Amino acid sequence: MSDTAKSADGLADLGYKQELKRELGPFASFASGFSFVSILTTVFELFGFGFGLGGPAFFWTWPLVFIGQFSVALVFAELSVRFPVAGAIYQWSRRVSTDPMGWFAGWFMLIGYIVSVSAIAIAMQLALPGVWAGFQIVGGDPSPTSVTGGENAIVLGTIVILICGFISAFGIKRLATLTVIGVSTEIFGVALLIIILFTHTVRGPGVVFSTGGVEGKDSYVWAFLASMLMATYVMYGFDSAAELSEETRDPRRTAPSAITRCMLVSAIGGGLVLLGALMASPSLTDGNLANNGIAYVLTAQAGNVLGRIMLAIVAVSIFSAALAITASAARVMFSMARDGRLPFSKALSKVSKRTSTPLMPSFAVCAIAIFVLLLSLGSSSVFGDIASVAVVIVYLAYLLVTVPLLIQRLRKHPTYSKSFSPEYFTLGKWGLPINIVAVVFGFCLMIDVGWPRAEIYNTGNGPAYLTWFAPLFIIAATVIGAIAYPLMKKQAASEAVVGTPAE
Repeated sequence: MSDTAKSADGLADLGYKQELKRELGPFASFASGFSFVSILTTVFELFGFGFGLGGPAFFWTWPLVFIGQFSVALVFAELSVRFPVAGAIYQWSRRVSTDPMGWFAGWFMLIGYIVSVSAIAIAMQLALPGVWAGFQIVGGDPSPTSVTGGENAIVLGTIVILICGFISAFGIKRLATLTVIGVSTEIFGVALLIIILFTHTVRGPGVVFSTGGVEGKDSYVWAFLASMLMATYVMYGFDSAAELSEETRDPRRTAPSAITRCMLVSAIGGGLVLLGALMASPSLTDGNLANNGIAYVLTAQAGNVLGRIMLAIVAVSIFSAALAITASAARVMFSMARDGRLPFSKALSKVSKRTSTPLMPSFAVCAIAIFVLLLSLGSSSVFGDIASVAVVIVYLAYLLVTVPLLIQRLRKHPTYSKSFSPEYFTLGKWGLPINIVAVVFGFCLMIDVGWPRAEIYNTGNGPAYLTWFAPLFIIAATVIGAIAYPLMKKQAASEAVVGTPAE
């Protein structure tokens, strides 16, 4: 590795000047990734969904998805050493492939992140009404699968997003402090939840080998694949640590460690929560576990008081996750705007002199995320719709990094045909096989989650086109992107934005 690459950040070599403050240390960097993955939040949000589709044996989707996503995380960890810059997926893709490919990676990632903000914010519906009935503002059934539950989720989600936008105005240091507090609370909550579940078991671990009869007369394979949505939704966003590289001290050492550690901790903790919930659930057949998920197990086994305390911890984790995702989305928007690749690039690329934070991207992300929520108003499948689209489009963006990188490895490109300096994280000779696994799993998982299924996208028996929600959403995003790219390219050339990718 060159002397320049060995520097603390190498940002100047990537065509940018340092405008953001480097105030994130190792734990804050880890916290940003762990908050995004947020096993306490996402497992709570979609456990019932996964169980309802796949029965107890849906547990095995967890290690299967982990294999694929950890391979992606390892590839990204190595790239975070090479390119420690904000807007990681966008920047990595255009630097290992072409400018159009990179632009689409950033475009898809930005959309995916914004949809993820919406998806994580509505998870408050799974926690707050259980803490206090007054949080069911809309009234009616608080179950997330009901229309009133979905509407109330949108109300609570909107409030959460607005608060996240307000906090973003105070700078990365305060945001990081709140994220660290949230992660510390979540880790404590995960440990407490595991203890509660495993001290109230009513059946053995063999439950994970039961399908619960969800397959009916068909093959269980299809039910299993549908239930994989939960695991795929949990295990992404680990790249958040890399998105904040420009605000991290010694990012070449810090980001790779943060990416890999957040995945490993999440895999172990989440796996134990899944197993514990299945073993501790009072019933697997009365419909409560599918409709209300882990909240039902907690209330039944831990009592009302302890159950509410646990749900309050979940609410803190949800808020921390929303903050982390908002920050990541804002950094992607800032990075693309800095290259002149978005409308209103001059405004979106400005950094506040007072907070050294890109404020306009944060506010724009929050406004669009609220708009996404309002589009789902009145739908009983709001959770499945938003979560599924977020997964599909983010996994597509990941492929726009891992596929061109694999091509470079196969062509023995000088950068990737040999190991990086052992001073930093490197995959060495394992780079090629791990990259292959990342591409194969990424493609399969994206297709699986995006496959048209009424039980995911049209649970309310609405119009037939809703079943095709994910493919239609991707097609629309691609068409809009194809129209926008030449316009953005022309804009960047005319404005001569600093950092615009060279042709």
